[in-house]
Amino acid sequence: MTSFIDDIQFDANGLVPIVTQDATTEELLMVAWANAEAVAATAAEGRAVYWSRSRAKLWRKGEESGNVQRLVEMRLDCDADVLCYRVEQVGDIACHTGRRSCFYRRLNGDQWETVDPILKDPDQIYSK
Repeated sequence: MTSFIDDIQFDANGLVPIVTQDATTEELLMVAWANAEAVAATAAEGRAVYWSRSRAKLWRKGEESGNVQRLVEMRLDCDADVLCYRVEQVGDIACHTGRRSCFYRRLNGDQWETVDPILKDPDQIYSK
């Protein structure tokens, strides 16, 4: 019996990029990576689970910060090599910088301009 996981084209490292989007506003929240175990856990648990490349382990979004991403829908792109998690962002903060989205800088001429405020100091969100 095949699994939906078998249809995903993982890269040479066994990872697939995940674009995470707010299911209601369609705002782009973040991009991360997942392995097959993380994708399967996301589907089973109904919450976003990623693969942390820096820590080399599964990362359940919000496990430390409380800013969980509840899965509304998972989509696979036409080449089967990118997933989109459409989520409900609990706690209103998706970025480790304390902002709503990781995409808080906009190109203005030849400079990056910060356009979104910090909603909560990261030192108050994450334990060291």
